[in-house]
Amino acid sequence: MNTHTLAHSAYAGAGRPTRSGRSTEYDLFARVTRTLGEVRGGDAGYGALARAIHDNRSLWTALAADVAIETNPLPRPLRAQIFYLSEFTAQHSRKVLAGDASVDVLIDINTAVMRGLRGEGAAQ
Repeated sequence: MNTHTLAHSAYAGAGRPTRSGRSTEYDLFARVTRTLGEVRGGDAGYGALARAIHDNRSLWTALAADVAIETNPLPRPLRAQIFYLSEFTAQHSRKVLAGDASVDVLIDINTAVMRGLRGEGAAQ
């Protein structure tokens, strides 16, 4: 490799736009929700279901921790709603893992949050 090639590879990504926190959150939700959709029918096996549920719960736990911080800039009512959804997600996830519920509700919640992150507002 010559100096020109090294310099080009080192700075090749510098022209890409910086991602916002909102777009990063959207991408995380999209990835987790896609995985939940892939295990929806049960054909992927219990291990895949458990991994998908774990990833979703990890995302919601991180969100709950973030909105619990007093300096979080979101309005207090929205922070409370997100915290509530985190609690609901944890409870429903236990039911899914026990075979007493489906992942559909979790997918619906995540999809609604993704709409909000895109600025589409609540579903009609």
